[in-house]
Amino acid sequence: MSNTEQDLLASNIVWDLEPLLNGESSPEELVQKAKVKADQLSKFKGKVAAASVEELVELMTGMAELNDLVGRAGNYVMLKFSADMSDPEISSLMQKIQEQITEVVSKLLFIEIEFAAADDAHVEKVLADESLDFCRHYLEQVRNSRPYMLTEDQEFVLVETSVSGASSWSRLFSELTSEIQVQLGDTSEDAVSLDMALSQLNSPEAEQRTKVGSAISTALQETLKTRAFIYNTLLLDKSVDDRLRGFETWVSSRNLSNEASDKSVEALIEAVTSRYDIAQRWYKLKANLLGIEKLKYTDRYAPLSEGQQEIGWQEGVDIVTDAYESFSPELAAIAKEFIEKGWIHAPVAPGKQPGAFCAYTVPSHHPYVLLNWTSKARDVLTLAHELGHGMHAYLARPQGVFHQSTPLTLAETASVFGETVTNNRLVNLIEDPKEKLALLGGVVDDSIATVFRQVAMNRFEHACHSERRDVGELSVDRFGELWMQSQKDMMGDSVDLDDEYSTWWSYVPHFIGSPGYVYAYAYGQLLALSVYAQYEQKGEAFVPNYLELLKSGGSKSPEELGLMVDCDLSDPGFWAAGLDIVEASLSSAEQAAKDI
Repeated sequence: MSNTEQDLLASNIVWDLEPLLNGESSPEELVQKAKVKADQLSKFKGKVAAASVEELVELMTGMAELNDLVGRAGNYVMLKFSADMSDPEISSLMQKIQEQITEVVSKLLFIEIEFAAADDAHVEKVLADESLDFCRHYLEQVRNSRPYMLTEDQEFVLVETSVSGASSWSRLFSELTSEIQVQLGDTSEDAVSLDMALSQLNSPEAEQRTKVGSAISTALQETLKTRAFIYNTLLLDKSVDDRLRGFETWVSSRNLSNEASDKSVEALIEAVTSRYDIAQRWYKLKANLLGIEKLKYTDRYAPLSEGQQEIGWQEGVDIVTDAYESFSPELAAIAKEFIEKGWIHAPVAPGKQPGAFCAYTVPSHHPYVLLNWTSKARDVLTLAHELGHGMHAYLARPQGVFHQSTPLTLAETASVFGETVTNNRLVNLIEDPKEKLALLGGVVDDSIATVFRQVAMNRFEHACHSERRDVGELSVDRFGELWMQSQKDMMGDSVDLDDEYSTWWSYVPHFIGSPGYVYAYAYGQLLALSVYAQYEQKGEAFVPNYLELLKSGGSKSPEELGLMVDCDLSDPGFWAAGLDIVEASLSSAEQAAKDI
C-alpha cells in the first residue's frame, strides 16, 4: 500500500487500548479487584440513610475506586468489540466481563436505594458539607430518582437479568448491522459496508446516489424481520420497566436522566415541529441549486460543488486542528494528543461498528474516538465533532467519576461547537461564491439533519413506543408506515420518498440501545449554536467561560451550566432563538445563491 493510499484510508490510525488495563494482564483481573472492593463496601448496608459526612465520604470514595476498575474493564472489552464485532473471542470476552460487572454492581444496589429513602433534613445537612463536593450533584440526582425506584430485591432481579435481556438484544442488533454488506456491483468485490455505502450518498452524481440508495434498501431487507423483532422486544421491555417504576410516558425516564422536565422536552419538540418549513425551504432551494425539479430521498446530502474531493487523513487532521487553534490553543493541543497518542481508531474494516463515537472511559484515563474514515469532507467534520466530545471528556476528568459526564442534553454542546468552528472557518477562508455556497450548504445540511431529522426520528420513536403499549406488537410494514409518516411530516412535498425508504429506520442504533436519545441531538445543536452566537458576539473574551463550562462536566444542572455561557435554558423562547440561528444560516445560503 502506497503512502497516499494509506493516508486516504487512514489505515494506520488505530488505537492502543492496553493502557486501559492499568498494568493488569486482563480485564478479568480488574473485575476481581472490583469484587473485593464491593465486599468491603458491603459493611455500609443498612447504614447509608443515617450515614455521617465522614462515612459518606468513605463510601463514595470507595465507589469511585470501584467504578474506575469496572469502567476500565468494561470500556476495554467494549472498544475491542466495536473495532471487530466478527471476532467470536472478543464477543465472548465482552459478554463474560459484562456478566461479572453486573454481579459486582448488584451487590451495591442498596447504596442508592437507602440514600434515596433518607430523611430530608439529614440529607440537606450532610450534602452541605464541602467534603462531598466530588459527588454532591450525583447524590442530589439519586434523591430526584426516588419516586421511580423499586425495592432492593426488585432492583436486584432487574440488574441480574439485564445482561441476558435488553443488552443482549442490543448487542445482536449491533452485530447484525455490522454484517450488512451493500452490493454496488455484480461481483463480491463490489460489496461494501453499510457505512461506506451511506457515505456514497454524498456523490455528486445523481445516478450514482440513486443506485446506492436502492442498493442500501436491498441490503436492509436482509435480517429486517429479525431487527424488527429485536425492536419489538425492546419496546415491550421498556414498557414493562416504565410501568413498574411509574414513569408517566415512554420518554420520562430519559428526561429524568437528562435532567430535563417532560414539559421542557415537549416545548423543544413543539418548537422544532412547528418550524418544519425551514427544512422544506432548504430542500426546495437545494433542488433548484442541483438543477432538478424535486429532491429524491437519496439527494438530500448531495454536495453542491461539482466534484467531490478526496481528503486524506493528514489533510483532514490539519483542517481540524487549525480550526481549533483559531479558537483555543488549549483545545488544539488536546486534539493533537488524540491524534498522536493512539486514542483514535479511524479505518473502515470488516466487522467494525458503523458510525462514530467517543468513549469517555474513566477520569483516571483518557477518552477514545472511533471513526469510519472514507476520505470525504463529511469525515473531516465528523472528526471535529467527535474530538469535541473527546475534549469535553478530557477537560472534565478532574470532576471525577460522578461528575465527569453531562446529561445527554449537554453532551452534544462541545461536539457541535467544534464542528461549527471547523465549518465556519472554512467558509470564512473561501472567496469563490460557488465554493462558499457549497460550504454554507453543508452548514445548513448539518443543522437540518441534527435538529429537524432527529426530532422527526423522535416522532417515529414516540409512535412506535405508543403503539406497542396501546395496540401490541408492530409488523415490519407498520414500522415502515410510521417511519414514512414521520419523515413526510418533516419533508412535506419538498422530497420524493420512495417506498423502499421505509426500511431505513432499521439500522439506527439509538432506537435500540438508547431509547429517547435522539432529541438530545436537537437540544444540543440548538444550544451549541446559541453558544457559538455568544462567541461571535464576544470574541476571545468568551473562550474562558466556554472552557470553564467544559471543565465543569456534569457537576451542576444543565440550567446552571448554560448560564455559565449566558444561555438561559429555562426561557421558553430559547428554542425559538436557536431555530432563528438555523434560519439565518439558510438565509445566508439563499443570498450566496443569488450572488452566483
